[in-house]
Amino acid sequence: MPAWCLAMSVVFINPGKKDEIFWLTAARSMEAAAGDLGIQLEVIYAERNHLNALRFARQLAERPRHQRPDYLILSNDYGVGPEVLRLLEGTGIRTFFAYSGITDPRDRQKVQAPRKVYKNWIGVLEPNSEEAGYLTASAMIAKARAQGLAGSDHKLHMIAIAGDRSTTTSLKRNQGMLRAVTEQSDVVLEQQVYGEWNRAKAREQSDWLYQRYPQVRVVWAGNDLMAFGAMESWAERGGKPGSDAVFSGINTSEEAITKLRTGSLAALAGGHFIAGAYALVMLYDYHNGHDFADEGLELERSMFILFSADDAKRFQSQYGDLDFHRVDFRRFSKVLNPAVRQYQFSFRQILSPGRGRT
Repeated sequence: MPAWCLAMSVVFINPGKKDEIFWLTAARSMEAAAGDLGIQLEVIYAERNHLNALRFARQLAERPRHQRPDYLILSNDYGVGPEVLRLLEGTGIRTFFAYSGITDPRDRQKVQAPRKVYKNWIGVLEPNSEEAGYLTASAMIAKARAQGLAGSDHKLHMIAIAGDRSTTTSLKRNQGMLRAVTEQSDVVLEQQVYGEWNRAKAREQSDWLYQRYPQVRVVWAGNDLMAFGAMESWAERGGKPGSDAVFSGINTSEEAITKLRTGSLAALAGGHFIAGAYALVMLYDYHNGHDFADEGLELERSMFILFSADDAKRFQSQYGDLDFHRVDFRRFSKVLNPAVRQYQFSFRQILSPGRGRT
């Protein structure tokens, strides 16, 4: 990279757990991007506790000025964003939301838009989560119909296990799922519950849902872990996931990829873990004089792909070890590549053959 590029430091408050595969994958891809771009990156795990995220933000604000990072990347899980912005105002730390922005109307009234009320809030990059919900539900419904899984009324009976009630990501995935359902006249959504992204809870919920709705053969889940819980419950009842009932999930864990390849998981969308790495690209450009404001301060971009069996095989081969150093993240930078006019953030370009380093 050019010698004139400025050194920069970033802290990522990771909302997940250290052993939670999605958030670990997100951190690994960010570490690879930081290495390519010469960014000093520190990752702190909130362990799925929103109070930890607030505590970490407070600790960053209390650091001596020379020890504070230039930027904080944060996901607005459980609505922590507005309070973090308040805590960091006046500290010199600029905040960027990745994965999940601020959409709650009451919160938006307080914070308005980036660079307005809170000058330190500079932007947002979100995957199009509605797309993930729609793609998985649509593909799963099509497979259920092809497999003749309709009930006695000739309709497909479905349950949905959503993530949580407040996170933007969860709400938008649900919206996508509901859009897919309303497009089909032969689908009955019996009930939607909230599994809190947890395998054990989804397993328990699906057990009583199967009892309440004995004709259910279609199960949509907001992430892979909840899909696994529902599949385990179905198997315990003597069922065969992928054969006499279909399930969908979101994320790219090794288990999800394997279940897709074996056919027990009917539909899988993922790749959006890369949002944090792309956020680093945007911050790198911003830090070096190319403000992403020319595309917008709050970007929602298509990142998810609906995995085919071939995609799953390629993903396992290329990134099954969670090593993303073979990707050259510098090629996405506008500063380093003046020919780049618009950020392209789909995961497809990273998964496609021959798109790594040259």
